[in-house]
Amino acid sequence: MRNAEFDREKVLRGAIKAFITKGYTKTSMQDLKSATGLHPGSIYCAFENKQGLMLAAIEQYDKDKTVEFKQLFAGKERLLDGILAYLQRTVAEVTSTESGCHKACLSQKALSELCDNEPEIEEALKQSMKNWQNGFLNIFQQAQANGELNDNRPPEQRVQSLVMGIFGLRTYAQTQSDPELLASLAKQLFEDVCR
Repeated sequence: MRNAEFDREKVLRGAIKAFITKGYTKTSMQDLKSATGLHPGSIYCAFENKQGLMLAAIEQYDKDKTVEFKQLFAGKERLLDGILAYLQRTVAEVTSTESGCHKACLSQKALSELCDNEPEIEEALKQSMKNWQNGFLNIFQQAQANGELNDNRPPEQRVQSLVMGIFGLRTYAQTQSDPELLASLAKQLFEDVCR
């Protein structure tokens, strides 16, 4: 059997968008066909099944978000400016009216719906979340080491507060889409985490 040729990253980014929009369980093969441009047979050939596609999508999502994360900190005089930029970008995402903008986070969306139904996906999502948090942990540790941040609280606690706040911000934005209010809440989160 001949393997189908396609742009894997483009296909996975299409799948990510579909999974974020409808959720894993509600995304049908027809939705995935529309989002990826692949026929169901090609999806099965390349990824085995919807679960395999989701696992590959999580991996691609991690790669994309890692690149974005690093870009936010590149060229910043202060590491904490990168944290603030991250929060501002999150507000911009959740308040965007652009077509195709990811208002939700793939990990948060999938974790909230999957529970124990898909242990492999749940494990991949937990690892993804751990990697994301470790990125912030490294930043807080460096910021403390270079004197940008006091040592009143351990970096781990700051990360936990930040992650909880980002989840809360994204969730709150589902019912309250005022950009000024969300920007104000993001700034307050930043100040609380960094004090």
